[in-house]
Amino acid sequence: MKYLHTMVRVKDVDASLHFYCDLLGLKEIRRTDHPKGRFTLIFLATEEGAPELELTHNWDPEDYDEGRNFGHLAYQVDNIYEACQTLMDGGVTINRPPRDGHMAFVRSPDNISIELLQKGDDLPPAEPWASMENTGHW
Repeated sequence: MKYLHTMVRVKDVDASLHFYCDLLGLKEIRRTDHPKGRFTLIFLATEEGAPELELTHNWDPEDYDEGRNFGHLAYQVDNIYEACQTLMDGGVTINRPPRDGHMAFVRSPDNISIELLQKGDDLPPAEPWASMENTGHW
């Protein structure tokens, strides 16, 4: 068995690509439009051949609920403080700051919970992260 991808539905392609690519660092691997089905599939990954995130954009307007039963997506990062700072500078709320130098949670533009995990050993506690309170839920 081989893991292929996770699919999430998105309402705003530009906002989603800004979040996942510009801020989180994923790359667009391929995109296909399906005019008869009225949707677009955009596949993102850390690199070619890595497991993918499939963004499904239905062309007809639709509201999506939060879907807590989905859980979250998780990504390992080289420096959790730098990753969170990049996201925060891009206007993303850090819902669960990396107070422990190990783990943080944010939300995508479509309210998908994203877990960020420090690669290797935890980083030493550092400000402003060590003092930040949780915001919302994840």
